[in-house]
Amino acid sequence: RDADIVYTDVWVSMGFEDEAADRIKTLEPYQVSEKLMALAKPDAKFMHCLPAYREKEVTGGVIDGPQSIVYDEAENRLHAQKAAMAVLMKK
Repeated sequence: RDADIVYTDVWVSMGFEDEAADRIKTLEPYQVSEKLMALAKPDAKFMHCLPAYREKEVTGGVIDGPQSIVYDEAENRLHAQKAAMAVLMKK
């Protein structure tokens, strides 16, 4: 309740496809939905590292909604990775 940020991640990572059914069944109650976001602060933001599986980890209404900052997050990750590469290439 009253969260500033609601964050989730992919439920089934690459290499764990054989566990998909069990993981999805276990994690379904934790889907980020409009109902869950309503429990957060009114100005709360939704984050996900992408790619997200719509209607599994998060509803389309949340990921495409005004509280979602997933695309800003993805863009910032790009710049952070470029900066890390620049530092490593100087060594």
